[in-house]
Amino acid sequence: MKIVHVVGTGTIGEPLIGLLADNKEHFGIDEVTFHKRTPLVTERAKVNDLVRRGAALAVDENRRATFEELGHSPKYEAMEAIERATVVIDCTPVGNQNKDEMYERAKGPIGFLAQGSEYGFGKMYARGVNDEALVAGHDRYIQVVSCNTHNIAVLIKALAMDPDGTNHLVDGRFLCMRRANDISQDGGYVASPTVGSHGDERFGTHHARDAHDLFATLGYDLNLYSSAVKLNTQYMHSLHFSLTLDREITLDEVKERLAANTRIAVTHKKSANQVFSFGRDHGWYGRILSQAVVALDSLAVRNGNEIVGFSFTPQDGNPLLSTIAAVLWYLDPSTVEDRINILRRYLFTEI
Repeated sequence: MKIVHVVGTGTIGEPLIGLLADNKEHFGIDEVTFHKRTPLVTERAKVNDLVRRGAALAVDENRRATFEELGHSPKYEAMEAIERATVVIDCTPVGNQNKDEMYERAKGPIGFLAQGSEYGFGKMYARGVNDEALVAGHDRYIQVVSCNTHNIAVLIKALAMDPDGTNHLVDGRFLCMRRANDISQDGGYVASPTVGSHGDERFGTHHARDAHDLFATLGYDLNLYSSAVKLNTQYMHSLHFSLTLDREITLDEVKERLAANTRIAVTHKKSANQVFSFGRDHGWYGRILSQAVVALDSLAVRNGNEIVGFSFTPQDGNPLLSTIAAVLWYLDPSTVEDRINILRRYLFTEI
């Protein structure tokens, strides 16, 4: 049996479980299971709906009784669910800890995935950026990079690299303007723009570091630097980018390159709320699966070789697509393209 197990039911885990359960037949998955750590009456409806859609609940044995008091019927114990899974997807902020405590001793799964915060978990991956870097039978651990790193990486791939892999990037600068928190969260909001620190001497924030390490899996050593500021909004992350090339480029070519990349959407909209609203109405449960939404009216070419502009980040959406692609790769590398086709309608060319 091909079983996919998801650990965590937060902003990535919850939609991922639903996406897998709703499409498990098309994906070639026999069973979807998920682990929830804390029994909460406020999340009873969420768990019930995931089970209704075909996913099976796993819990820690010492909390089973509390889940049952809430009306749930857990099917598996936490470690049992891990051992019987083919692929395990960790969607918690403690993926590296779980790797040390559980995954390293698990014999059943052929692959483990963690999300963007878990630096060092495994080989970094973003769909359409470094697929060829994955090695079957070798890469048991994969880290799907963060949503903003997806945005950075796909812009570099589209605008600074040729189809044959030739790299023209001299310098890449990025300002990540992050939403304060998700609309599902009560905590973590900020009253006003709050700047972040540059903790990495070479890269600034982890966004440039992660993008560098992502491309390093293909043999590149890119010159990247990023900064971050948290804004008092719940809509979307936004990214200002500056890409200096070793050759001249026109604004028309920039737009042509963006249009040629199927994982980039372009827009004439200028506000995050309008892009967010489009996703709410036309995306998968409100999520845009494109890796970047570039604001066309913000684009400019400076000094003939520096591309500047703004891009909105479809947070949650772009890591979801990469996570599904990695799961399908573990299950059968030869059928990834056919099986993932069902999600292409949520990759927009224009928003």
